[in-house]
Amino acid sequence: MKNNKKGKLHRQTAIVTGASSGIGQAIAVALAADGANIAVNYYSDENGAKETQSQIEAVNGHCILVNGDIGKQQDVKRLFDQTKEAFGDLHILVSNAGIQKDSPFLEMSYEDWDAVIKTNLYGAFMSANAAAKAFVSQKLDEAISKAAGKIVFISSVHDRIPWSGRVNYATSKGATKMLMQSVAQELAPHKIRVNSISPGAIKTPINEDQRDSEEEVKQMLAKIPYGRIGKPEEIGKAVSWLVSDEADYVTGATLYIDGGMTLYPSFGEG
Repeated sequence: MKNNKKGKLHRQTAIVTGASSGIGQAIAVALAADGANIAVNYYSDENGAKETQSQIEAVNGHCILVNGDIGKQQDVKRLFDQTKEAFGDLHILVSNAGIQKDSPFLEMSYEDWDAVIKTNLYGAFMSANAAAKAFVSQKLDEAISKAAGKIVFISSVHDRIPWSGRVNYATSKGATKMLMQSVAQELAPHKIRVNSISPGAIKTPINEDQRDSEEEVKQMLAKIPYGRIGKPEEIGKAVSWLVSDEADYVTGATLYIDGGMTLYPSFGEG
């Protein structure tokens, strides 16, 4: 069943990877609220995926749930095949799936390095590659979208801010930024738009252990000039705009949604 809600993404189909919680969940719901049909990809959190489905249905949206490890090529292929079977042409990919396995560099194992790079970088490449191939194989219908396809990578402020103790994660995000820019350059003549959103501190399960006490929250806020932690919904709304025709002239750009974290607040005095 397709979403009949006449929002700005009406008649479009989106794949959102890692959509069972946090930012991915908020993005999936935001796109559905604006009229898109959603393929909700998840790996281990089936209950979270079902919660995403419930939230999508609450905004009168339609979705399918597709389990799979975005770091495995066969799972990526299955995700795209099932999406096409359910909804037809694809218009949007949001490459959001990501993991962290933190440790000091001197103690970091190859296994933890490999796992993060495989999901965060290889997964982003394979998903975007599959989406681009789908976009160029389809007939452009400007009544649905001015662009032949839209890809958004969910990166991090750590695509430009080094992060001690998380070398694998920061490396994956820095590489994703160059992946985005290179792919955007190559695909623009095909009328495919490619961009990134780089969130700062967003209130999600991935950083819950860094908000256990008032002191930890205080330390986090010291890095954010705007003085608060972001909400997943704020990322979702930004993605929905970025993949809409309202942003049709935007490609190869990174939007930092970070309350000013990339302004390096420690240099604000003296």
